[in-house]
Amino acid sequence: MEAQNSNLQSPGPDSAEARNTGNDPPDGGWDAWKTGMHGSQQSRKQNAYNAIVFCSHLVILNTWGVVNSFGAFQTTYASMLAPVSPSAISWIGSLQVFLLFFIGTITGWLSDIGLFRCVLATGSMLQIVGVFTAASSTKYWQLLLAQGVCMGLGNGFIFCPSLAVLSTYFKKRKSLAIGIAMAGSSTGGLVIPSMVRQLLPQVGYPWTMRAIGFVQLGTLLIVNFLMRPRILPSQRSKLIDPSAFGDLGYSLYAVSFFLNFLGVYFAFYYVASFARTQVNPSFSYDESLNLLLILNGVGLLGRVLPNFFADEVTGSINMLLPMSIISSILCFCWIAISSTAGLYTWTVFYAISAAGVQSMSPAGLSILTDDLSKVGVRMGMVFTIVSFAVLCGPPIEGLIINQQDGSYWGAQIFAGSSLMLGSILLAITRTVKLRAMGKTLWSKV
Repeated sequence: MEAQNSNLQSPGPDSAEARNTGNDPPDGGWDAWKTGMHGSQQSRKQNAYNAIVFCSHLVILNTWGVVNSFGAFQTTYASMLAPVSPSAISWIGSLQVFLLFFIGTITGWLSDIGLFRCVLATGSMLQIVGVFTAASSTKYWQLLLAQGVCMGLGNGFIFCPSLAVLSTYFKKRKSLAIGIAMAGSSTGGLVIPSMVRQLLPQVGYPWTMRAIGFVQLGTLLIVNFLMRPRILPSQRSKLIDPSAFGDLGYSLYAVSFFLNFLGVYFAFYYVASFARTQVNPSFSYDESLNLLLILNGVGLLGRVLPNFFADEVTGSINMLLPMSIISSILCFCWIAISSTAGLYTWTVFYAISAAGVQSMSPAGLSILTDDLSKVGVRMGMVFTIVSFAVLCGPPIEGLIINQQDGSYWGAQIFAGSSLMLGSILLAITRTVKLRAMGKTLWSKV
């Protein structure tokens, strides 16, 4: 073990030894999963990465958990900001997700050159400032800046670097680790809408947001205290790695990722309003929030189980492909839903498949990067591309709904078609990757 620690710390950050010899991820065992700081000095060194999965789970709770809960805010803002249109309100959530992805290139690069802790602290502060400022906001432009811009930047500063750091701790169980971390979106997606539903009628919007802010403050303090990078910084790391796009598999995967995320979030933004306007009998406000709780709660299965089977049996891309296809088919099936029982049933199935797309996409991306010292930059580059999908997707779908006088079928076709095109490109990516590896079409990838 001393030899392994020596290899991690002694050679120069750009040497082959630092990146390869004795620098394999701890992977198996409990080393990368531990939460305790105890034992001998040797074991404490080995546990420098303690609680990495737990901390990553908390990061996703505070980023994607909030994003996946925007349906609760969409409903509140529709009454609070009337007569602002639903499409305009959705720009608040879309901008938040856009910035989460868009600055991934910059924050991933900063993490790779050794500034991970600074980036994490900056993002945490932006998150807290944003949520407490949103609590005092009463106008559309104020919420756009506080929740859209400030919290969005905070999301971007902590999401990509944390996911990149997590991926360096695992190889054989990488998909499962990322899946457990991504399950934080289910945790947040259960906690935050529940807080909104319980607190909003009792204490009002400002103190509801402050309560959410205190939850974020406590969890992000834990993350900043415990989370540590494992790979020594690479001083030669570049902000952009153009050579990555010379890899056909990487480029195709980036476009597939874009198309999948152009459509997959439609339900998270609009299923609650669909339930109140398109179902007979229509849902009440509280009942419509139950759909968000189902999307996020049941989605826990889709964020963990597919990732487990991806590690043990199929491979990340082999598991992502059916999840993407099923999500596409379900978006088309949504057109036929008009009853309460039908919508609840549809939501359960879509929760699992969409969660699989959300959690498996970063896992699949991570296996396309062999050099762990570049994982932050390469993840960030794709996240920046995908940012434009999540920025434009929900507002486009909202605009389609408005143009069709409140009918949802056009937006449902748009979301389903985006996911189907993403699935087709993902299938091509899989073929390209397998050929590059010299494997058969039935191999694990």
